[in-house]
Amino acid sequence: MIKGDIVLIPFLYTDLSGNKLRPSVILAQTTLDLTVCFITTQIAWQETTDVLLNANSASGLKKLSLIRTSKIATLDRSLAKGLLGKLSATELTELNKKLKILLQLS
Repeated sequence: MIKGDIVLIPFLYTDLSGNKLRPSVILAQTTLDLTVCFITTQIAWQETTDVLLNANSASGLKKLSLIRTSKIATLDRSLAKGLLGKLSATELTELNKKLKILLQLS
């Protein structure tokens, strides 16, 4: 798994009542962990640092979606349940741009 891969990860509900498998994009990896942003189909709630993704066979996504760059998690690698697809080079460039804005990097 590398940066830009889209995998399924069980994310906890914010009230900790359970979890749901969600597509997530890998930002970084170590031998033990993955750092990811979660992906949502709730596009009406788009923030300025989110990345819009079209549904296509390369990404493995079935609906128009958003990478929520403000929803970052570092998780054990064993939680990744499968590779759905990959970001295109254009989408990866856009993700990097939005992360720089979010993290206030020059």
